[in-house]
Amino acid sequence: MSIAETKIKKFENSNCAENNVFYQAMEEVIYSIAPLLESDGKYSRYAILDRLVVPDRIIKFKVTWLDDNNQIQVNTGYRVQFNNALGPYKGGLRFHPSVNEGVLKFLGFEQILKNSLTGLPIGGGKGGSDFDPKGKSDFEVMKFCTAFMTELHKYIGPRIDVPAGDIGVGSREIGYLFGEYKKITSSYEGALTGKPYFFGGSLMRPEATGYGVVYFTQSMLEIEKKEPLDGKICIVSGAGNVALHAIEKLQQIGAIVVSCSDSHGTIYDSRGVDLELLKELKLNRRTSLEEYVQTHTEAKYTPVFEYPEGAQAVWNIPCYAAFPCATQNELHEADAQNLIANGCVSVSEGANMPSTPNAIALLQSHNICFAPAKAANAGGVAVSEFEMSQNASMSKWSYAKVDEKLKETMRMICKRVALTAKDYGVEGNYVDGANIAGFKKVADAMIAEGI
Repeated sequence: MSIAETKIKKFENSNCAENNVFYQAMEEVIYSIAPLLESDGKYSRYAILDRLVVPDRIIKFKVTWLDDNNQIQVNTGYRVQFNNALGPYKGGLRFHPSVNEGVLKFLGFEQILKNSLTGLPIGGGKGGSDFDPKGKSDFEVMKFCTAFMTELHKYIGPRIDVPAGDIGVGSREIGYLFGEYKKITSSYEGALTGKPYFFGGSLMRPEATGYGVVYFTQSMLEIEKKEPLDGKICIVSGAGNVALHAIEKLQQIGAIVVSCSDSHGTIYDSRGVDLELLKELKLNRRTSLEEYVQTHTEAKYTPVFEYPEGAQAVWNIPCYAAFPCATQNELHEADAQNLIANGCVSVSEGANMPSTPNAIALLQSHNICFAPAKAANAGGVAVSEFEMSQNASMSKWSYAKVDEKLKETMRMICKRVALTAKDYGVEGNYVDGANIAGFKKVADAMIAEGI
């Protein structure tokens, strides 16, 4: 039995339902890095894999707050501080009913390798709560954030752990969290990123993940000698921050984006989606995409309940490039079959682990250019680190400087992943390339610092 198979078997025995997504992420990495483990015994000798898959600590706490009716509400908060071999723990906070320890372990584990790939001095972590901001007033969100930070502030700091935003946590939530952190600690420091610009945030932080996945895709298509995105039909899932800014950047470079989706259904607009209307619906009015067709009657809206069994409507649209930007495990094997049948050339993950293992395997077997999340959506955390640098030096960078550094970071990540894949005999496999490159840097740092 190989080293990889032995490790999979060992960790499989400790798996539980809550840890399913964590196990899925871990299994992918272990199989990817098998050539590295077999070729260099030091990683087994120092038990790097056994150490890497166990978080340094998991902090779990109660969050008690008053809603607008003065009723007491109770939620659970978490911070998973996974690995700081390369720098302070760094990773977002997610506020969503689906949040549990297993989901955050998966996200934190992915964050270690993602942050490693950026080449920046940041470790991996993740946190959040099962609190749902949807349907809550601004005051309710503020009261929850205040209560959440009352506990979280004990464990974070600019050289310890620097949380950012994620699903359900945008600049509004980060603003409330930072305001409370400042009150409690009497310290104006970069303990959070994704802050509003006027008190320490970086330009381009909201755009960074969406823009970054497009920059990565451009580099990947160039390396793989494929036609560029200009003039090509592209499909995007999701209608949150990542999806909207991916659509924005794709439109800026001349691509034609014909879709987006939310938890209720999918929009297909063959002329190209109306981005300003999407922003109005999702950012200002916070309503369903169903209202899109009230303005653009020629567009088609497909509710979730009308999706064919085992597949989603958004992935059954003919396209040149696809960008899953909604949530984990949204793109299944049946969706991959539809993409292949409809002539898709490239799939780039904007969300965290949005494609199932079977879907990825099928896409790769048909030579689809596949950009995994830990490489393709690293733009967000890269600009978060840029914000940390600006906070530390009490300076502000121009939009042009941040954008150029983001472009260069994504090009560098893509090139490193492609070269690593080639070096280990899996040329063109960006999943294995990303996992090997990310793991190797963290593992070497762990060995250098001892146990």
